[in-house]
Amino acid sequence: MGLRRTSWMHFSALCRRAPLSTAPAAREQPAAGPGAEPVCGPAETARPPVPAVDFGNTQEAYRSRRSWELARSLLVLSLCASPALLARHEQLLHLARKLLGQRLFNTLMKMTFYGQFVAGEDQESIRPLIQHNRAFGVGSILDYGVEEDLTPEEAERTEMESCSSALERDGCGVSKREKQFQAHRAFGDRRDGVTSARTYFYASEAKCDSHMETFLHCIEASGGASEDGFSAIKLTALGRPQFLLQFSDMLTKWRRFFHHVAAEQGKAGLAAVDTKLEVAALQESVVKMGIASRAEIEDWFTAETLGVSGTLDLLDWCSLIDSRTELSRHLVVPNMQTGRLEPLLSQFTEEEERQMTRMLQRMDVLAKKANQVGVRLMVDAEQTYFQPAISRLTLEMQRRFNVERPLIFNTFQCYLRDAYDNVILDVELARREGWCFGAKLVRGAYMAQERARALEVGYEDPINPTYEATSAVYHRCLDYVLEELKHNARAAVMVASHNEDTVRFTLRRMEELGLHPADRQVYFGQLLGMCDHISFPLAGRTCRPLLCSCGLRPTPARRAGSRQELLCPPPRPWTLRTTFPRVQPWRPEPHTGQRLAAEAGLSINHFSTASSPRLRLREWL
Repeated sequence: MGLRRTSWMHFSALCRRAPLSTAPAAREQPAAGPGAEPVCGPAETARPPVPAVDFGNTQEAYRSRRSWELARSLLVLSLCASPALLARHEQLLHLARKLLGQRLFNTLMKMTFYGQFVAGEDQESIRPLIQHNRAFGVGSILDYGVEEDLTPEEAERTEMESCSSALERDGCGVSKREKQFQAHRAFGDRRDGVTSARTYFYASEAKCDSHMETFLHCIEASGGASEDGFSAIKLTALGRPQFLLQFSDMLTKWRRFFHHVAAEQGKAGLAAVDTKLEVAALQESVVKMGIASRAEIEDWFTAETLGVSGTLDLLDWCSLIDSRTELSRHLVVPNMQTGRLEPLLSQFTEEEERQMTRMLQRMDVLAKKANQVGVRLMVDAEQTYFQPAISRLTLEMQRRFNVERPLIFNTFQCYLRDAYDNVILDVELARREGWCFGAKLVRGAYMAQERARALEVGYEDPINPTYEATSAVYHRCLDYVLEELKHNARAAVMVASHNEDTVRFTLRRMEELGLHPADRQVYFGQLLGMCDHISFPLAGRTCRPLLCSCGLRPTPARRAGSRQELLCPPPRPWTLRTTFPRVQPWRPEPHTGQRLAAEAGLSINHFSTASSPRLRLREWL
């Protein structure tokens, strides 16, 4: 099945929505189409009380594990807790490979670290584990865990080439982008300082096609092995990161301009969702800055686009970058330091425009496949210099595919200072436009790298000052989303955390708000092999825990030791020792399920360049 050139060209038409206003629109429940998930909210009839969860109950936590699996967990987690081992893990892995040979080394890794943290190498090998966990009420999130085995020098060179355009490399246009959104060689190896997230580097369009097809296999495997499947993707695997940098720079400048005008109107310091500008005053500011004529501005700021309140907020402002208004053609903002108007998007070469088109097409293919097989698709968060673009592209997928149920989940990193504002803005936008809000809340994986980069490059540190501050933001965001779930049965959240206090906070707030686990609005996510003492007791409480499985292929051995699953101290190693003598081995019944559908043969080699990708980008934004 080949890609069609119209896949993203019609995004705008499909995503057209009612005019935005400052008042939330009434929530309507659309009629469920064939195959749609039933809308589940708090039941009218009384339901049995949910039993209390006990994370100290070792028999409950490990009753699904065979004796040899407990022994492996004890060994692996104890090794991962050794500071001496962690300090020399790469050298030890290299030495072990050299002494044992590649084949024996791979066998040893599968029996230990890979067996503990990796689901399998292909669709057939992961099926037994998924079904085994499912028998105990634990679902799965399939995550493609392969990284390129590049040296730091190769990674830096690849990153510098893929994060700047041909015009920028010639010395034209670099200064037009903020320092935060430019490539810096000292931070070219994005793996440095990152231990809990996989990293992709752009090699070629063919490699991006390969990543897309692997994501498709993960989606198919999730749909074929579980009725409540999740799959995770990273947008840096699907295209040239240059576009994410440029788009992030554009969105950041656009939002900054809004706050600049708000300060001029004496409304600085208000919460993002509460900041409202007077349209008449804004029109005068735009005319004085020379962005457009008064006649053009009157066409932009109409009752059709902004309602009749006479004010606009940040959501209204961001919606102006859309095909419904002529403003998207101008895409210029004043530089606050020089006072000059600058384009928001740098110029692309023809080849770069084709590459951007392909990236958008790959996203469309994955979302359609997830919708087809009924798998929820989680778009992982990445570095802050990519994240504004990733969040906006995810938002556009949500507008299109989250009509009847939350299919696309955006990821919010709560270690960021602006995390709470981002959450409430997306929730408010979902209310106004009538689509289903879906979110995954994480603390974050790039703290050390982000802080070092901000200090070296010279921009404000985007990270909260302390772990306690991050936990406070996490709970604040989570509480806001849970309040939304109470009033909106079509919203859902993934609580991705290994923190017992956070899980207990979630369970307590669910009980206070009347959110029953059977409604399947709240999910809990942990890494495979890391927190059985949290995941399985939650399943016994009828909650929906999901284990994130690095699936389909093992991570290269050179990188295995640097993953947080291996570096992180075990949550409760003593529980394994106390459980091992008492737990009887569990022997599953033989299972013969249908084989998964044949591997998708999607190709994006043929496409048309009849219209500019930049116009297409504006059409569906």
